[in-house]
Amino acid sequence: MTRAGSRSGQPSAVSGGAEEVRGRPKRRLLRKIILATVSGGIIVATFAYFLPTIADYGAVWGIVQTLSWAQIAGLIGATVVNLATFAPPWMITLPGLSFLRAMQMTQASTALSIVLPGGAAVGAAGSIAMLRAWRFRAADIARAVTLTSLWNQFMNLLFPIVAVFLLAIEGDQTAALATAAFIGVAVLGVVVGLFVLVLVSNRLANDVGDAIARLTNWTLAEIRRGPVTWGGESFSRFRRDAGDFLEKRWHVLTLAALAGSLTVFAVLLVSLRVMGVTAAQVTLVEAFAAWSLVRIIASIPITPGGFGIVELGLTGTLVGFGGHNAPVVAAVLVYRFLTVVPTLVLGLLAAFTWRRGQRRPEPVELVANS
Repeated sequence: MTRAGSRSGQPSAVSGGAEEVRGRPKRRLLRKIILATVSGGIIVATFAYFLPTIADYGAVWGIVQTLSWAQIAGLIGATVVNLATFAPPWMITLPGLSFLRAMQMTQASTALSIVLPGGAAVGAAGSIAMLRAWRFRAADIARAVTLTSLWNQFMNLLFPIVAVFLLAIEGDQTAALATAAFIGVAVLGVVVGLFVLVLVSNRLANDVGDAIARLTNWTLAEIRRGPVTWGGESFSRFRRDAGDFLEKRWHVLTLAALAGSLTVFAVLLVSLRVMGVTAAQVTLVEAFAAWSLVRIIASIPITPGGFGIVELGLTGTLVGFGGHNAPVVAAVLVYRFLTVVPTLVLGLLAAFTWRRGQRRPEPVELVANS
């Protein structure tokens, strides 16, 4: 007796399954190639076509060359302050982490998330690897990674809402920003609501964790990815570990996260003003609105580090508010240089020079965050 399909010319279930398994790496490779092609196309089109259409690079460089030493010092000062705010949220959520090590870890993880495929996931993995090597407890690392990520997302969702409110006071509104704010309100409400439910009771933490795990597994199954390893018990452990911590230090963490975000905006604002984009062209509120809108768009991993997306989005929005073309392009490019290149240099240097501990660290399990 032969197996069904072996002599009839039809593939058996076993052979079909094997072919499907063998085909998965090819499909993944094809998907990566397509995504890389699209990402590269966006970056090339932005810098080779769209930005030069808005303003000639010669005119942009001419504006940069007119900077005085005082203006250059202002740009450098804003950049240094921005870099210094990377560390405090981690120092707050992970007691015992020094400023120097926090800077080393945050710069390295940010640089890795920019230059390597995988974006934020690669950066988080780099942070965990360094903290484990420095002998921090797995539970403490999980709490720090989860809370810093959550608070960063809270800020991303909150800023467009604040921007729309401020624009309404000034009598200025934009449809794109209003849409982003509406989405932000909805998502922020859901995220904060679930976060509060997790902290309220152990049973609710279990239920919410199991529900989110089921939803995540269903989503992963649709794209042929494996199930997650966390669930309701992970949320319960997070509640027990983070509840007391947040009760005492949530306000300090919020201030640190707020300072970290707003110093990035300060770099943009200084860049605009020293490049000649005056308050008569683009007000403080309009600059904040443009920045907050592009910030939430750039959180979607379309291109590495948001390259192309941030430059084009900021330039288009600021010109739409009334900024002159060449000064706006000059300001946006200087802003991107100051917020990316120093971190890349410091981060890659840190990534290749830090020393791992000898003890094998224990695994870290993270609570899913938005």
